[in-house]
Amino acid sequence: MKGRTALVTGSSHGLGLAMADALAGAGCRVVLHGVETPEQVEPARAAFEQKHGYRADYLQVDLGDARAVERMMFETIERVGAIDVLINNAVVRHFAPIEAFPVDKWEQALSVNLSAAFHTIRLALPGMRERGWGRIFNMTSVYGMRGTANRVDYVTTKSALLGLTRAVAAETMGQGITCNAVCPGAVHTPTSENRIQALMEEERLDRETAIERFLTGKQPTGHFVQASHVADLVVFMCSDAAAEMTGAMLPVDGGWLAT
Repeated sequence: MKGRTALVTGSSHGLGLAMADALAGAGCRVVLHGVETPEQVEPARAAFEQKHGYRADYLQVDLGDARAVERMMFETIERVGAIDVLINNAVVRHFAPIEAFPVDKWEQALSVNLSAAFHTIRLALPGMRERGWGRIFNMTSVYGMRGTANRVDYVTTKSALLGLTRAVAAETMGQGITCNAVCPGAVHTPTSENRIQALMEEERLDRETAIERFLTGKQPTGHFVQASHVADLVVFMCSDAAAEMTGAMLPVDGGWLAT
């Protein structure tokens, strides 16, 4: 991956940061993104820089604003050159039944989870086509293949990302560009940790029981998917060995979709 550049949205922490870390470890120059202030992200950014030996750029951008997405893409290209690897990982989510779902939260989810991926892809593709190489990843979910209650925004947008992935793959066949959807199961991230802590406090559970409760009905292995394993898959998909894999949905879900 030496000489390649990557943009990973939603990479200030959690799975996004793990994927950025793995790409950088493979030699890629990575730009980080998030909605937190640079001051909030500085400890993680500085640790990333120390580990990989170059100044890691961090962009604070609200992906719900299409013009801000465009500015982010142009700024990334200006700072590090054309984007070779694009990972659409940023996501928002809200929990409510459909009839009580806030309209503004629905519109935000469509913008951040789906439209932002369309905009980043359309702006990254010209450079990828010019160089005859590119890797695009849309982070979907088990809930892109299955429904669940009280999460209409998440289920809808993650399902739509699968269609976007296939459409992009169809339009880039034979151009050295692949577009795939990565489908993690339940990954231990700051978001899932917050829900575990809430279970512990609200239901007075010990940590092990709270994790078991959180994972009930999810992956049958009974434990979290490691973020590093998802990141390793992304690195493999950037290799020549994966050049013929495009338009696919790639689960890393502990058998969740198989059961």
